[in-house]
Amino acid sequence: MTHTPLKIENAPLTLRELALNNVRRAIISGYFAAGDRLVERTLSEELGVSRSVVREVIRYLEAEGLIEILPKKGPIVAILTWDIAEQIYNIRLLLEQEAAHDCALHAKSKDKKLLHEKLLQIDRASREQDDIKRVDASQEFYKTIFDVAGHAIAWEIVQRLNSRISRLRALTLKTRERQVAGYERMTRIFNAIEKNDPAQAKQEVFEHLTEASALARLILQPQE
Repeated sequence: MTHTPLKIENAPLTLRELALNNVRRAIISGYFAAGDRLVERTLSEELGVSRSVVREVIRYLEAEGLIEILPKKGPIVAILTWDIAEQIYNIRLLLEQEAAHDCALHAKSKDKKLLHEKLLQIDRASREQDDIKRVDASQEFYKTIFDVAGHAIAWEIVQRLNSRISRLRALTLKTRERQVAGYERMTRIFNAIEKNDPAQAKQEVFEHLTEASALARLILQPQE
């Protein structure tokens, strides 16, 4: 797994956003492990930003569920438990199955072309073995499905969970127990949408998320 460097080389206009993005990716990729303390001064030096920017980043990531603030200990990388993961997968099952169903129902040629482009981005990231790019590309793939389905409110709900969803995706991407590769799962979903087959699209999402959930359970339950 490749890690995104924390250091910001060129001072951008939106320093806080870049710092936020870098720390978020560092947590999702495992550069910062669950339970690791996040010390303001150290983060400030690694990122090359002020401590006030670091404090903003910590507050934002706490709201996303990636960071916890513990009494007398301060901010740590949130512990990802199976109980939390199971709830996230259950929400995804409800929302993503219906989105895939309606996407397949309404998808026009231009929608299918756009979705195929997103699928190719997942393939490229997989070939490069870049887990963060794969996570980002998968998110764009699903966003397109929700957009075409017209499920804007459902996507807002998914967006609030996206950081933790991305963390789970990164966790399960390379597990040996995976029976079908993530890219192949996405391809099956796309094929059903391309054929305008709502029932099959819904079924492919169900199988994909059911397997991912089982893998996350294998990883997280023994840790607990």
